[in-house]
Amino acid sequence: MIDRNRISTVWLGKPYPLGATWDGKGVNFALFSEHAEKVELCLFEPKGRREFQRIPMPEQTGHIWHCYLPEARPGLLYGYRVYGKYAPLEGARFNHYKLLLDPYAKTIVGPLHWSDTLFGYRIGHKKEDLSFDRRDSASHMPRCRVIDPAFSWGYDQPPQIPWQDTIIYELHVKGFTKLHPLIPSALRGTYAGLASEPVINHLRKLGVTAVELMPVHAFIDERHLVDKGLRNYWGYSSIGYFAPESRYGYVDPINEFKNLVKTLHRNDIEVILDVVYNHTVEGNQFGPTLAFRGIDNAAYYRLTGDNCARYYMDYTGCGNTLNMGHPRVLQMIMDSLRYWVTEMHVDGFRFDLASTLARETNEVDRRSAFFDIIHQDPILSQVKLIAEPWDLAEGGYQVGNFPVGWAEWNDKYRDGVRAYWKGEEGLIDNLAYRLTGSSDLYGHSGRKPYSSINFLAAHDGFTLHDLVSYDGKHNEANLDDNHDGTDNNKSWNCGVEGPTHDPGVRSLRAKQKRNLLSTLLLSQGVPMLLAGDEMGRTQQGNNNAYCQDNPLSWIDWDLRPEDRELSDFVRKLIHLRKQHPVFRRRNFFQGRPISGADDKDILWLNPNGQEMNGNEWNQTYVRCLGVYLSGKAITERDEHGQPIPDNDFLLLLNSYDGEIPFRLPEDETDACWYTAVNTAQPDTLDWECLAGENFVLQGRSLALLIKTGAKDDPAASHSLLLGALGIRTPFPRHRSPG
Repeated sequence: MIDRNRISTVWLGKPYPLGATWDGKGVNFALFSEHAEKVELCLFEPKGRREFQRIPMPEQTGHIWHCYLPEARPGLLYGYRVYGKYAPLEGARFNHYKLLLDPYAKTIVGPLHWSDTLFGYRIGHKKEDLSFDRRDSASHMPRCRVIDPAFSWGYDQPPQIPWQDTIIYELHVKGFTKLHPLIPSALRGTYAGLASEPVINHLRKLGVTAVELMPVHAFIDERHLVDKGLRNYWGYSSIGYFAPESRYGYVDPINEFKNLVKTLHRNDIEVILDVVYNHTVEGNQFGPTLAFRGIDNAAYYRLTGDNCARYYMDYTGCGNTLNMGHPRVLQMIMDSLRYWVTEMHVDGFRFDLASTLARETNEVDRRSAFFDIIHQDPILSQVKLIAEPWDLAEGGYQVGNFPVGWAEWNDKYRDGVRAYWKGEEGLIDNLAYRLTGSSDLYGHSGRKPYSSINFLAAHDGFTLHDLVSYDGKHNEANLDDNHDGTDNNKSWNCGVEGPTHDPGVRSLRAKQKRNLLSTLLLSQGVPMLLAGDEMGRTQQGNNNAYCQDNPLSWIDWDLRPEDRELSDFVRKLIHLRKQHPVFRRRNFFQGRPISGADDKDILWLNPNGQEMNGNEWNQTYVRCLGVYLSGKAITERDEHGQPIPDNDFLLLLNSYDGEIPFRLPEDETDACWYTAVNTAQPDTLDWECLAGENFVLQGRSLALLIKTGAKDDPAASHSLLLGALGIRTPFPRHRSPG
């Protein structure tokens, strides 16, 4: 640790790299501020309580202020004070009385204690934010820490799971581990806890290929939440884009995060970060001065205009928008992304409110500088890129419009599949698109089925269990009179609002969950599961639990028998998907014979076993559909260019209340069909059906049948079925009750 009495030498340093960089001999400090008049580097004693020295930054190169301290070492705590005009009407909000965080800080330590001194203006003054506050904020601010980036990665290699084979699992670092009984109590809620053996075993057994971590960039709990006794649990209030959130650390957040990534990679699981580059926690003109606002407000944020730059453009609903039109701000975001790939070894990113990042002036532009820079970057162009393809401003909804190379959260999938299983009419044609990768959204621009990230539940909204248990939101715990959160949930409580002991309602809810999960995991595209949905997790009807850092949001690992059954069911579905390439195609279906094959690659069937005609597609009352997936006509090829054959499958869906006899299609082989999935009878599989016979499809249920061979060789057919499903131990065969 540096001796605070030995800071006697200050060299000019270099403008690159930005941030505080330890080179083995000393530390270089570099901070961008285009409009500052003076910058001071503030150094703090090891415990962070007392500032022991201020060093004027002696040099400025291209708007970057820099110096080099040959006596500084990793562990040094620091911050900045930036001098300049305080003229909010002109967009300038410099206030050197406020200690500021380094935007490039690799670690931010200590809590923020909310106080009026954190604001650049005098709260309560009649001039509001046009007033000026001269109180020092340092005693209430966190500190930046110089790091030594050394870490033993060993032979760590990214798993590089192909997009079409990817299964994403969205989770919260703290919420996933906080209540896990097999994790040491001190590690629960941390990166280290997430890397523990019980968690890894669960992920491997489930079969997911990637975890998507909710925000782990350093963030702040907003004052209005803290005043209510709440916290920003989700973390969408960033303040540092290079620093892992310290509240998830046990001792050393950086090395513990790196070890988490290394451990997941060793188990062939990728790491995707949910990142929030669209806004910061500093909010609008009435927000605090913590970093960007005080360093260079006019450069970092999009302001309203030349005549009055007092206000912020707010495309995000969070008070401000980062200024992607400024080259240094764009550089900061690109540097952050590269840092997390090269230094932290993550495998991809999900961009929160990504439409905001693509706004050049006001409109979303798919040829924006943000897209161009990423596409030509040799590092970032090779990782997984996922957009939340909307923001809250006019023209922000851009589902289907992102460029080649991007996948998107597909809320049309979410809403369409939810509405279908809820029982709404007139959705068969929409359902067909969603089942087959949403070619209506992605097929016209050279994109692939895996451009669609299919999901039914995510952090924002109902959990899967609540989707089938509540008609309306119940957000009273958020202390906003239940006004927050969407009312458009497309949910159905199955007859009773909330918890019930009614066996009929509970049985229906369990079946509806199986219907939804089966649809998700048997659709083309990339499925994304919300952590805990495979175990019946509930938030008691809260569809906006962003501020609930408590057991309401944390996963309860004390599972009921029905939750364990659901988890087993999901594991079998994931295994089935992995076994069969027909469910994870790289190309869209053609609906016609391919390359001289006799069979079409897909057929749409009515309950009579006949192909659907145009009139049937247009009938609003139709809620039953059969999808014939041909394994022989599949056009997929392996890495050596060889065809990938598969079985033929028949997917049957019925959102009616009543049962429907579905006639199985006939062909020249007079084949046998076996039931691989039946949501109405999940524990009784392998029903044998003959081509041309009726399969009784129960009300509100889904069934998946696999064609295995001719009826005169049932033993061979049965053996083929077991192999196709990956089942080693035979189980009794049954004739279909139909």
